[in-house]
Order: sequence, then C-alpha cells, then structure tokens
Amino acid sequence: MARKGRPPAGQRDRAARLRAIAADVFGWDTLLPEQLTAMEWVLDGEDTLVVMPTGSGKSAIYQVTALMVSAPVVVVSPLLALQTDQIAGLPDGEGAPGAVAVNSDLGAADTEAAWKAVRHGDARLLYLSPEQLAKDDVVDRLAEARPGLFVVDEAQCVSSWGHDFRPDYLRLEHAVRRVGGPPVLALTATAAPPVRKEIAERLGMRRPRLMVAGFDRPNIRLQVRRFLDEDDRRRAVVERAAAEPKPGIVYAATRKDSEYYAGELAALGLSAEAYHAGLRAAERARIHDAFLSGEVDVVAATSAFGMGIDKEDVRFVLHASLPGSLDAYYQEIGRCGRDGRPALAVLHYRAEDTGMQNYFAGRSPSRNSLSEVARAVHDHRADPAHPDRLREATGLSRNRVTAAVNLLEEAGAVTTGQDGEVRPTPGVPAGRAAEQARQTAEAHRRTDRSRVDMARAYAETTGCRRHFLLGYFGEAFEAPCGNCDMCDDEAAEGTGGGADTRTCAHPAAKSYPVGTEVRHEQWGDGTVLSQDQDRITVLFDQAGYRTLSLEAVAEHDNLLTVVRRPGEHRSAG
Repeated sequence: MARKGRPPAGQRDRAARLRAIAADVFGWDTLLPEQLTAMEWVLDGEDTLVVMPTGSGKSAIYQVTALMVSAPVVVVSPLLALQTDQIAGLPDGEGAPGAVAVNSDLGAADTEAAWKAVRHGDARLLYLSPEQLAKDDVVDRLAEARPGLFVVDEAQCVSSWGHDFRPDYLRLEHAVRRVGGPPVLALTATAAPPVRKEIAERLGMRRPRLMVAGFDRPNIRLQVRRFLDEDDRRRAVVERAAAEPKPGIVYAATRKDSEYYAGELAALGLSAEAYHAGLRAAERARIHDAFLSGEVDVVAATSAFGMGIDKEDVRFVLHASLPGSLDAYYQEIGRCGRDGRPALAVLHYRAEDTGMQNYFAGRSPSRNSLSEVARAVHDHRADPAHPDRLREATGLSRNRVTAAVNLLEEAGAVTTGQDGEVRPTPGVPAGRAAEQARQTAEAHRRTDRSRVDMARAYAETTGCRRHFLLGYFGEAFEAPCGNCDMCDDEAAEGTGGGADTRTCAHPAAKSYPVGTEVRHEQWGDGTVLSQDQDRITVLFDQAGYRTLSLEAVAEHDNLLTVVRRPGEHRSAG
C-alpha cells in the first residue's frame, strides 16, 4: 500500500519517466509542477485546460507527452509562422518527436509526404490550422490516423468575437468528434474565468481538468498616458519607442497607423517594420524572422503580430490606442520581459478610441446573411448540406457562411452531425432560426462592447493598475504593486506608498467573492470577476461586463442574488 500523502508507485514511475524525457530528449533540467500535473492528466485521458503565462512552457506539456502517447498528436495552431517556429524548436536526434505541418503552402507531393510520415509513425506531432480542419479530406485522413491527443493552441481564439475572428475555431468540436474523440488539451496565456468556461464548452470538453498558473508579471511596468490631441499622442508614441531600450513592439489600431509609426521610426534611423494582415505571407514571414533574429529594432503592428513569438528580450510594448479588450491587451503586453528583466507596457489613450473599438465589436454576419444561410439549410433538409455546399447555394464567402452556421448552431436553430453536415432543428422554421441567430449575435455584440468599456475603465482607473488588471482575470492582488504609474503617483504624494487610500471594502463585499455565480433582476446570470472596495465587476451571459455599486446592491434585496458560490460543483470555470 502506498504511504499516506505520497502518490502510488505507478504514478511516481510515470512522473519520473516524464522528467527523464524532458531532460534526455529536450534538455530541460526540470519541469514545473504545473507542467507535470497537466501532463499526467493528459496521459490519464482527461480533457485539460491550461492557462499559463507567455513563456511558461505550455508547449512542453504536449511535446513531452507525445512521446508517451501511442498515436499521433494533433496540434491546432493559428499561424503558419508559429507552426514553423514550433517545429524548428523541436530537438533532433534519436528519441525526438518528429513533426510535420499540413497547410496551404505545401504542394501535393509535400502534403502526401507529410501524411505518410504521420501514418508510419515518423511524425508524432501534426500541426494544422483551424481552416485545414474544415476540409473533409483532411478530417478523413486524420480519422484514419486515430490521433491520441487533440491540442488547441492559443485557445482564447475560440472565444474571440472580434472583427478579425476566425469562425473555423468554433468548428473544432465537430472535428474532434469526427476523428474519434481523443482527449483535448487547450492551451492559452490569458483567460478570465468566464472565458475558460466558454473555451471548454465550445471545444466540447468533457469535465475538463483546469490548471491555472498566476497571471502576475511583476517585472512589467504598467503605465497609461491620456491625450486630448491625436497629433500629441502620435508624437509621444514615436518619441517613447525611439527612447526606450530595444527591441520593442508598437501596437496600432489600423494597417495605415502601423505603417505610419514604422515610417516615423525609420526616419529617425531605427530599423523599424510595419506588420499587418494586408502584407503578403512571404513579407510577414521575413519581418517575423528579422525581429526574432534581432535585425529589427521595432515592429509597428496590428494585432496580427506577436502570437506565439518566442523572443525573451522584448523590452517594451506600446499601445498607440485603446485595445478591444483587456484579454487582448494582457496577451500583447505579455510578449515583453519574458527573460524576467524589467520591461515596459504603456497604453496611449484617447476617449475617442472607444468609438473605433465599438465599431469593430459590432461586426457580425448581417441579418440577410443569416436568413440566406438558414433558408439554404432548410432547402437541403432532405439532403443535409456541408458548409461548402451552403456557400455554393448562397453565394456568400466561406467565412461568412461558417460564421452564420456557428450562430445558428449556438442559437439552437441547426445542428451539425457526425459527418459534418448541417441540419435544421426540428420545429424551427427558417425565419425563426435567423431571428434566434440574430439575437445571439446581438448578445455577443453587447459583451464585446462591454469589454471595450472594461479596457477604458483600466485606462481611467485611479487605483493600482495591476490590481485592476489581475482582478479582471479573477486573480486577487493586494495593492500597491509598486510598479505602475498610479502607485508611483500616490507614493510621490505621500499617501502610503501607493496603497489604496479609499474607504475600506463595503460590508456586502463578503457576500460576493470572486467566482460567485449570480443572477441580476434585469441582466440575468453572470459571474463575479473582481472586487474593488465599494463595487464589483460581473460578466453577465447576455449583458456583458457590468460594474455594480455594492451600496446599491445592499439597498435592493432582489437586485443581485447568489446562485452558486466558488467551488460548488465547478469544473472548468
């Protein structure tokens, strides 16, 4: 019998073998406890959601376990450049896991060679984009290979409803089912509790195990500068980027702005490049590689740049305007200071920024697109249609059809079968199906616009920025942080070294700890994300993020009721 408090011998042997593989094959002297625990969950066949900061070794979880799984491991990765980097970073030699990527850049011969390597066991890791998994022939070949693990990297994309959202991410649940239902491992650097729940639901994860490491990156200094005049802001961004130690990244709202900042910095004699989705793939790859190799001082980019960047010495990330959400903001500033040395994150903000971000947040399939797709699904009820056939029937682009099908399915108006074909839900006519999908889209718009409001609240907060930012992700943090502009200001004024000088927490705060599921009389069900003295922030399923006064809550007995407290029958949230 195993001694009390110690894992069984078999489990200890497996942990020892995982550590041995990490050391002998990959050259890693140690595994973090979080990495090792997640690896063991995966080997137990459990669906697992891992939320760990950028640079903490999330990829190691599937790379090491791939050598202990007797079938191929599928890795869904959003960018071809990221896939290339991940494969290039794998070790060579005996015992190493071979890896291939199947993507649109491969010719027929190379594609066939990649699949042959998977079939024969020469490649233990197969990298695919979500768009590849929308193709029937790819899914069919993958089903024949019977993968032993399905990895979704950058899993926060599953819950992203922005203007650049990739709707094929929401079809991954169907792909998992069609290839035999292997265990799912979802990896992300940033996910607030409600986003974790959404990731698990959208991937069809079965009672997933949850591993969350701390979000705090104390070496990153947080700062916000507010401007009234756009020219003043542009000048300040250029001057700051020029003055700070290199390398660094400047995030801009538009392609035109990224080109402006790159041009201004280049005129000052710096090596600067603009990066955005409008560039050719070869040009994006060139800039990506030049930044990694140290040939470029500053990349001025839209949000298209940086995902999966494996560069430890980025010294600053400047935002030239308000981001669309704190989820995106924290993901982006996490790309600096990965070496643990001091780094800087500055948000340059104007109140007018919210107009553009609300415009982006409001984009979704039109009412006409939803109606056309709903009618096409019903027209094919006797012969269920694959999304590609719906595209032919409606004349809409593939992305628009996929986005419309996702909304119709989420609204309960259509279902996707085991074969990937779309069928109408019995008893829901096409007109009602389109209306239900429209209402679902409107709920997403409200949530996205409320995320913009939370980003603005961060920019305008009068308290510790780290306290605000970590609270958004459901992580308690006691102010002051000592490394943000607001704590510096309070220390300089002699108000307690950056401590929060407002009144003590409202007595009602103890009734609504972070993670509590609540119901509002007007906004419905939600989850408490953070407390800040006399107010709480709640993410409501239908109304998005809302900040409530605890005094108002206490004065109105029926305004906010507790449905479930933290830890009561929770799985992934």
